[in-house]
Amino acid sequence: MAFLGIDLGTSGLRALLVDAEGCPIGSAERAYATHHPHPGWSEQNPKDWIDALTSAARELRVAHPEFADLKGLGVSGHMHGAVLVDESGDPIRPCIMWNDTRSHEEAARLDAIPEMRAISGNVAFPGFTAPKLEWVRAHEPENHARVSKVLLPAAYVNWYLTGDYVSDVSDCSGTGWLDLRARRWSATLLDAGNMRSDQMPRLVEGCTPAGQLKTELLSEWRINHPVIVAGGAGDNAAAACGIGALSEGQGFVSLGTSGVLLLARDGCDPAPETALHSFCHAIPGRWYQMGVMLSATNSLNWLSRISGQSPAALTKALGADIKPPSNELFLPYLSGERTPHNDAQIRAAFLGLDTQTSLDDMTRAVLEGVAFALRDSAEAMKATGAEIKVLYAVGGGAASRYWVELIATILGTCISLPKGGEFGAALGAARLAIVAATDARPEDVMRSPDYCDRITPRADLLSAYDDAYERFKDAYPAIRSVQ
Repeated sequence: MAFLGIDLGTSGLRALLVDAEGCPIGSAERAYATHHPHPGWSEQNPKDWIDALTSAARELRVAHPEFADLKGLGVSGHMHGAVLVDESGDPIRPCIMWNDTRSHEEAARLDAIPEMRAISGNVAFPGFTAPKLEWVRAHEPENHARVSKVLLPAAYVNWYLTGDYVSDVSDCSGTGWLDLRARRWSATLLDAGNMRSDQMPRLVEGCTPAGQLKTELLSEWRINHPVIVAGGAGDNAAAACGIGALSEGQGFVSLGTSGVLLLARDGCDPAPETALHSFCHAIPGRWYQMGVMLSATNSLNWLSRISGQSPAALTKALGADIKPPSNELFLPYLSGERTPHNDAQIRAAFLGLDTQTSLDDMTRAVLEGVAFALRDSAEAMKATGAEIKVLYAVGGGAASRYWVELIATILGTCISLPKGGEFGAALGAARLAIVAATDARPEDVMRSPDYCDRITPRADLLSAYDDAYERFKDAYPAIRSVQ
């Protein structure tokens, strides 16, 4: 038996073929373009996703005979995107992406409705789907009138695969229309957003069957038996499945362009006032919370550009062991901030620079500022009763042991570095397919990876970094008052 995980990423698609144990057989990747017709706009053509999937599947079929034994597949997708289709299932306009900010006014109006946060468990961010539809209603009424279904990117791929309009609850948690606790569409929120329940896809859990692969695709892929298509997941829920973060307190910190701290939760304890994301997990009866900062490695990349030193050279110059907090302070708000401030207008700042400040000092301050911002998310989660029990570090920034040790110390928790191999969203999607097609227990399939290093907090620096974090917290309102 073989299973396929499809990760529909922002910049490209990754298809991962695994065996019945979840071990990789082969993978294929395809890129596609994002279009920015106006400042703040971000759009993609859904046809490009299908072309990428068709090409990647063909490559895997030719290269790996095991593809003919495909039993199930699952799709992970970038969240919040609005794919508007007509009665024939054809897109009416390009997909409005998660990082599109045109609907900030519509988001503010929806967020002011008391039921929005109470039912959805989240702030109505401009990136969410509901504000996008309100923007279309106001600015493209002819398109809004033609909408038969609103699909998220992964749900559009599900429709292509099965012929059915179906999505999973983890992905739909980021629309602004889902009742987070009940894990179903909210009639109240749909009405507030001028939408109808018949315009929504059918909801399933991510690890349950959503349908079967269409007959024409079975023929095209040269498969002569039924193939189960799992409900799938939003990208972060899929990544949690890939790294085995299913139960209370299990999670990961992701050091990519943006930064993410994600923890699985056994219960539903939203805290929208903190700007935490609280979403359904791809596993029934479980949720996850996620803090997001907008400029993690992007802060180091910014310093790299203006200094002429590579990010690796900047961090290598600091040595192997972390030092006490620097005198300089960096607020990593280069593109605004999400958690806990929900402030699109705030911008970054250096404090405490003097004539003796060196590039190494500035590098330390940047790494510390990102770690302090991640602690903001950790503190918000703790306020809802969460406790970090197992934490992995992933993403490009995790290659810096100095940075990971710094984060471990500032968070006051051990952080493991996974061994090389598969543990991302594509593996998570494949694991959802295994569960959906075989009725295996999620806990038996979605195991945590082995780790190559387990980094412990520096006990001798905990108190000093606690004090430095308090200084960091005090700086935001002071800087905000003058910007």
